Amino acid sequence: MTARRIALTVNGARHEAETPVRQHLADFLRGTLGLTGTHLGCEHGVCGACTVLLDGRAVRACLILAVQAEGRSVTTVEGLAPDNGPLHPLQAAFCANHGLQCGFCTPGMLTTLAEFLKDSPDPTEEEVRVAISGNLCRCTGYDSIVAATMEAARALREARA
Repeated sequence: MTARRIALTVNGARHEAETPVRQHLADFLRGTLGLTGTHLGCEHGVCGACTVLLDGRAVRACLILAVQAEGRSVTTVEGLAPDNGPLHPLQAAFCANHGLQCGFCTPGMLTTLAEFLKDSPDPTEEEVRVAISGNLCRCTGYDSIVAATMEAARALREARA
């Protein structure tokens, strides 16, 4: 298999590494960079567990090749909050509202919702449900995720004011 050296920014840090040209971004993040917060579920782009932000937009890391991220910026769940800093408001709200149980879907939910709240700072519960409709969760029943998102939206609006 042919390999290529790529350079990209992940969670604010520049990385250069060699990757097989057919390696998915999720496998690159987990295996090469050791960022295991990005989970692989279906590996077909259906479950949303592998969602990361690519140049600020939510994408399925199981459907994008690592070489396609060349020169771009990737944010994983590990990058939502600063190292040794406070949790991102979404992470804090998920904890406070029991928005996770097994935690497998949580990284994809958080990155999906981070983009959503940037674009929709004052959502309705129905808009939140639509936003996460591409992320599967087998444990929570989604109500706690929606409540957490509504709380995080309020906190983010207050922080901007």
